[in-house]
Amino acid sequence: MTARLRHDWSRDEILAVLDLPFADLLQRAHAVHREHHDANAVQVSTLLSIKTGGCPEDCAYCPQAARYATGVKAEKLMPLEAVVARARQAKAAGATRFCMGAAWRSPKDRDIPKVAAMIREVRALGMETCATLGMLDAGQAAALKDAGLDYYNHNLDTAPEHYGEIIGTRGFEDRLETLGHVRAAGMKTCCGGIVGMGESRAQRAGLLQALANLPEHPQSVPINRLVQVEGTPLAGTALLDPFEFVRTIAAARIAMPKSMVRLSAGRAEMGDELQALCFFAGANSIFYGEKLLTTGNPDVLADQALFNRLGIHAMPIDGGHDDTHTVHAAIVEPCTRHETALA
Repeated sequence: MTARLRHDWSRDEILAVLDLPFADLLQRAHAVHREHHDANAVQVSTLLSIKTGGCPEDCAYCPQAARYATGVKAEKLMPLEAVVARARQAKAAGATRFCMGAAWRSPKDRDIPKVAAMIREVRALGMETCATLGMLDAGQAAALKDAGLDYYNHNLDTAPEHYGEIIGTRGFEDRLETLGHVRAAGMKTCCGGIVGMGESRAQRAGLLQALANLPEHPQSVPINRLVQVEGTPLAGTALLDPFEFVRTIAAARIAMPKSMVRLSAGRAEMGDELQALCFFAGANSIFYGEKLLTTGNPDVLADQALFNRLGIHAMPIDGGHDDTHTVHAAIVEPCTRHETALA
């Protein structure tokens, strides 16, 4: 099967993919995956919250929203020296990409030079950089690119018609605008969504349609499984069927063949068997470490053991030199803005 890149998917086409018998869907997705990727390699990234909590937005899933009582305390932007120290720690542990997230609706212009300094210092260590800082204007995106930022994360979260049920403080078009600024600046995009927020299968198809029909497929597509946090409006939502989550991973792989499909938030609640199905269905990227945002993540030793059991090895990132078959841990405390998992 040859999978071509498309940007003209209809909702019905993607829904038909999601509706396939489970074995047929996985067979098709795995064939596409093997066509474009090493089926036994997984990209490993690490995260650091450089500014946690106190976000003014009302994302119904987010424990960092100031209006919800979730126990997450608002903190100031970390000093440059502390961020660089954590990046050095991550590199020493084997990390090749360092992601930084801040709980902002959008950065103020005075914040950009501070983040740019972090980006330059991390790049000087020989690491790739990524960031999620909220909405950007064209000038801010250009400044981050000039500082050396490789990737910018900004999720669509959910289908356009379901978006207003989840977020009221910004619109779907606002997210598309930021992504346009990021692409125009020449940065790579990390853009996905969250499933299990009460949406229908047709709305999950709508999310995938919106992602696949962007002018350029995101280089990374995080598929997050809602982590329900007490105090947020989505706490108590009916849990998404695990097989439905695997179907979403598989459909993302088929619709965006060359993208890295990231198994993101919700891994702490997934058994090894479910994660293995996701890898077979086309997931080939994870966040690695003890925490993911403000919620738990499988610990380092458990991830290493699972990778060893499955015969999976860590992927060199963009031509990097880490070609060992051991997953190296970069233990940082990841916690960022809007995503129950960042990118």
